[in-house]
Amino acid sequence: MCTGKCSRLIGIVLFPLGLCAIICNLLLYFPNGKILATEEITDYVWYFHGIIGAGLLVFLTAFMTLGAGGEGCCANRCGMLLSVLLALLGTAGGAYCVVISAMGLVDGPLCDTGDGTYTYPFRNDTEEESYLFQQNTWDICREPENIVLWNIVLFSILLGLGAIEALLCAIQVINGLVGFLCGTCLRKRRTGIA
Repeated sequence: MCTGKCSRLIGIVLFPLGLCAIICNLLLYFPNGKILATEEITDYVWYFHGIIGAGLLVFLTAFMTLGAGGEGCCANRCGMLLSVLLALLGTAGGAYCVVISAMGLVDGPLCDTGDGTYTYPFRNDTEEESYLFQQNTWDICREPENIVLWNIVLFSILLGLGAIEALLCAIQVINGLVGFLCGTCLRKRRTGIA
């Protein structure tokens, strides 16, 4: 496959992934569609890992890879080199999303356990198995309703999206380096004389 076509394909795939990451991060602010006070929302949501890391940083990479894969001013060796630099930024953004999502999954949600105060009941859990695999412990969180499932699903989706984006951006780093060293292999159409 041509490096230009590969860049274009990666750019096209990164856009919906980044949009999904932003939506998932925004949904974490509204557990079960409820508006909560700032101090009642899980700490890891405030790192903006889906909005900035897997969203905006990946959008920058997607724009540049589309430009490097097209037939415009960026479809040359210089454009490929710039796509490498932005793909490194996108890889870091995807990895950041993976790390924060994993930490959010390990620590569990912030919730009211019935006494009116919001705590992390699963943080520093000393049991052999994580709360993730013991569904019978999830009912310890009374408010917001179903917060454990809400956090597990959204943080898992963000973890997966971040991993896919980091992988695609890493592939673009390699593709961009090959395009920079060997050229983009885009052929301009000849018009007129055959």
